[in-house]
Amino acid sequence: MSAKTIVVGNFKGGVGKTKVAVMASWELAHEMNKKVLLIDMDPQANATTLIARSAGITEIESSIFEGFENGDLSKSILNVKENLDLIPAAVSFKNLPKFLYGRFPDDIDQVSYLKTLLEPLKKKYDYIFIDVPPTISDYSDNAMMAADYVLIILQAQELSLEGAETYISYLQFMIDEYSAYIQVAGVLPVLLRPGGRVDHATVERAKELFGEDNVFENYIKHLERLKAWDITGITYRDHHDNRAHQIFIEVVQEMLDKIEHFEGGEVRGE
Repeated sequence: MSAKTIVVGNFKGGVGKTKVAVMASWELAHEMNKKVLLIDMDPQANATTLIARSAGITEIESSIFEGFENGDLSKSILNVKENLDLIPAAVSFKNLPKFLYGRFPDDIDQVSYLKTLLEPLKKKYDYIFIDVPPTISDYSDNAMMAADYVLIILQAQELSLEGAETYISYLQFMIDEYSAYIQVAGVLPVLLRPGGRVDHATVERAKELFGEDNVFENYIKHLERLKAWDITGITYRDHHDNRAHQIFIEVVQEMLDKIEHFEGGEVRGE
């Protein structure tokens, strides 16, 4: 077993990127019985907060920055629930650029450090998800170098579309400059309003820009329950919860199908 590693990205903030990374990890572990590692590379630690709240975890003793400093991420792994582990972030991770520049004189070693640290862990998992800040930075560089695939999140608005375009352009730069080996798993629309004309017009523009086959058929619809989970953690209380989970399960399955198409192998969740 060698984990398929997926970075969830867009260079526009507030598009639902963290929520998708968390929920894709959660559904793969809970519904599809896959062993999953979620890596929080954002110093704001929103993915860590949501996962911890959902699992009732009140104390986190180590974070990804200690793993980077020690050259070993294994001691930073926190078991969340059956099949799901987390490498949590903390505000101290804001010092990553300073640390990398001080540790490595060569920029290829700076951008490849996460990839190096993940190699001994990949045999333990089916999937690894990486959540990063929405910036061109050492965080996104390391994630791109470490990942096999990128899932691009597209909130249905013009700035998000531009952020997705910039992301793909920068991805090509990383391929050209550092020989990054990464495929676009697809572009996942996140709708702002149910039935919104602007939302759907943006999705149609995305299909023209990126190719219809590359844009997901399943969308993350505007659901109040997703906002509630930020407060309560992920729950299974009623049909509103079930509806929200089902949307993410369908998205994850489509993502697996797209990866299977790239690889010509069997990666389906069921």
